[in-house]
Amino acid sequence: MAATKKAAKKSAKKSSGRKYSPKASSSVEREMKAMKKGKLKSGRSGKKVTNPKQAIAIGLSEARKAGAKVPSKKTAAKKAGAKKTAAKKGGAKKAAKKTAAKKSVKKSTAKKSSRR
Repeated sequence: MAATKKAAKKSAKKSSGRKYSPKASSSVEREMKAMKKGKLKSGRSGKKVTNPKQAIAIGLSEARKAGAKVPSKKTAAKKAGAKKTAAKKGGAKKAAKKTAAKKSVKKSTAKKSSRR
């Protein structure tokens, strides 16, 4: 009985199968080929796209508009939160470096004065 419940749960999880639909992957593939040929332009500015990540983003965006199965974008709030935590960690490291540098300066001046 318990074995059948576990099997049912596993099948429920794998019902979707793919994260990205074949339509989405073909859209990304098309944009990558256009980028490599030098034909891919960005939206508003119309500048040539040279970054593969940007080409992928354009392909996924077009696939979303067409209604293909594509995971949702990361929201700006999540990205901002990640940046804040990284900044906090970096700030703590900088403060530690500053105090270490001050201590080493004090030691070197103390050694010089003791030599005289």
